[in-house]
Amino acid sequence: MTQQIVKISLLQHAASTYVNSNIDKVYSLIEKAADDGANIICLQELCSTKYFCNRIDQANFKLAIEIPGELPVKFIELAKKYSVVIIIPIFEKEAPGIYYNSIAVIDADGSYLGKYRKTHIPDDPGFHEKYYFTPGDLGYKVFKTRYGNIGTLICWDQWFPEAARITAMKGADILVYPTAIGTLSDETEDDKKKFINAWQTIQCSHAIANGCYVAGVNRVGIESGTSFWGRSFIADPFGEILAEAGEGEEVLTQAVDFSTIENQRQIWPFFRDRRVDTYQSIGKKFLKNLND
Repeated sequence: MTQQIVKISLLQHAASTYVNSNIDKVYSLIEKAADDGANIICLQELCSTKYFCNRIDQANFKLAIEIPGELPVKFIELAKKYSVVIIIPIFEKEAPGIYYNSIAVIDADGSYLGKYRKTHIPDDPGFHEKYYFTPGDLGYKVFKTRYGNIGTLICWDQWFPEAARITAMKGADILVYPTAIGTLSDETEDDKKKFINAWQTIQCSHAIANGCYVAGVNRVGIESGTSFWGRSFIADPFGEILAEAGEGEEVLTQAVDFSTIENQRQIWPFFRDRRVDTYQSIGKKFLKNLND
């Protein structure tokens, strides 16, 4: 049974080129979140490394690990010690030449529940992810944990309402979006404000449209000219932001009440009123004719 009131912590931090240092920082932040009373702890995208996708370099494939085989044991130990769920975004190696941008989920008893692989892979200036990552092949995932049903999506996935809808329909109480988003060196402060507003708006719209909680967790710091601006947040099923981090390193902790989900879906019964018999066209890449 889903626990109704839980505390969620988002870990927002800068990263160095040293994986072990990054992992040690994450361990420390997990302990801080646990001390804050967290039940669910979510880390940022590619939490053990810098955001290496801002450039094409074959050497970066050495950063990938096998999940769960090479996942650091201390994540499991911390989950058991503090009775917390830990959501761990990591660079995954499946086989030579096959790599994924993934999430591993550890339950509060230290058990490995499974993984999600990022479905939508971008390729933009400063975000060369198609060079590194194979599109996810596991489908959209919801993990039944001690503290609730957690839907896992990653960064670029957040711009696709189809991904949020399907994950929510599978029973997610909360959609989590570990992220690496920032502004490039040639982008202005005004650009940054617009990007932050769009980033939060799209995720809050998923909360409203699906009547569930949403959490976006972003990194901070400047890496190879990209300025990651943090601003991690947690929104309720009405799309209201309950808590928001600043632009520095921070552990953002917020209590949420999953019992509000049913009430929200009664007020706005979007699932009830879906016309699935009219959605056939959504399966097409693009509609060339106005009446297709």
